Amino acid sequence: MSDPLFWLGVSLLLVAVSLTALLIMAIPTLTELSNAARSAQKLFDTLEREVPPTLESIRLTGLELSELTEDINDGVKSAADLVKQVEDNLSNTQAQVSRLRQGTRRLSLGFQAAWQTWHRDRPQPKPSLTKRLTDED
Repeated sequence: MSDPLFWLGVSLLLVAVSLTALLIMAIPTLTELSNAARSAQKLFDTLEREVPPTLESIRLTGLELSELTEDINDGVKSAADLVKQVEDNLSNTQAQVSRLRQGTRRLSLGFQAAWQTWHRDRPQPKPSLTKRLTDED
């Protein structure tokens, strides 16, 4: 048992058996790794076909959203301008109504004063001198 060739042969046999076992165990792992690589390649091919159009669609959607935002901002600005115009017109109308009320009130007071002046008791005309003389007789 102390023969070195024997131990060398046993060692080589054990190394060969170990390598065989390692290869037997590595074959399913390598086939799974090959399948995973094929699946990854298919995924990458699909992504290469699908991602650029999707990114283009996203870019176009972003541009459309920007345009819509500008349109909405323009609409809000024009609505705000319209509200300001209505507010200004309302203020002008209120001022005109106030002036009309004052004018109507003044006109009414003027008519009342004229009416009162017109219907006020007028002093009786003084009788003439001849009438006074005849009345004294």
